[in-house]
Amino acid sequence: MLLSDASPGQMIEIISIPDPSIRAQAIRFGIYEGAQVKCSYVIHSGPVILQNRMQEIAIGHRLAEKIQIKAVS
Repeated sequence: MLLSDASPGQMIEIISIPDPSIRAQAIRFGIYEGAQVKCSYVIHSGPVILQNRMQEIAIGHRLAEKIQIKAVS
């Protein structure tokens, strides 16, 4: 499953961030492979808003199509 397919309110786990430079930037925001975050909002063909603790980060649609995730119960 891809991050661009996530639903608002869904808890997800990041499985893979393929680009090493993007992976390094994401780590600074607490988003890394194995991290569990909440999908706050999805704008159709736009960014996916992730909530990690007390912060939110917007991931652009093109990048969200490259990040693999899985749903967490």
